[in-house]
Amino acid sequence: MDKDFRIAHGQKQAEAKTEAPDIGRRLRELRKMYGFSQRELAKRAGVTNGTISLIEQERISPSIGSMKKVLDGFPISMTDFLTLDMQPNRPIFYSDKDQKEIAGGDPISFKLVGKDTRNRAIQMMHEKYQPGADTGEEMLAHSGEECGIVVSGEIVLTVGGETRLLQPGESYYFDSRLPHRFRNLGTEECVIVSSCTPPSF
Repeated sequence: MDKDFRIAHGQKQAEAKTEAPDIGRRLRELRKMYGFSQRELAKRAGVTNGTISLIEQERISPSIGSMKKVLDGFPISMTDFLTLDMQPNRPIFYSDKDQKEIAGGDPISFKLVGKDTRNRAIQMMHEKYQPGADTGEEMLAHSGEECGIVVSGEIVLTVGGETRLLQPGESYYFDSRLPHRFRNLGTEECVIVSSCTPPSF
């Protein structure tokens, strides 16, 4: 058994203020998230059903090797297992009213998925361009990468020295530091679902 792992886990059981993870509770919550019974997880991991039960009850302190074998049944890495937020404090699902308008709405609408966008690695948007809409002669540019897919209508996208008319089902992916511009030169509203990282809004 790995000495450091055993000590950290033992302190968790003995001291309420320790920062060591509650291995048994985390394993139980993760197993339920995946919809596995103890028996199914044991079979997938190649261990006994009793081993899973004893770990979840905190009746044994597994070694690094044993715990890795159990986690391979999901699969999930040891690092992700120890750091994953099992009970996220941010909503997972959003209605239309939960999308934050950041472009005014006419003739261009940019709606962010979720009103609270702090500490996010990805920014996702529902974009709408009315006929004649244009992000401007002064090209956009910012750090990061962005991509999107045209859902309906059509858009003229210029990136650097390249310009292309994109229609439904077509998509794009580019380095956002390159100057870019979106224009709807058609007669119908254009709808795009896009994302960028890191968030620029």
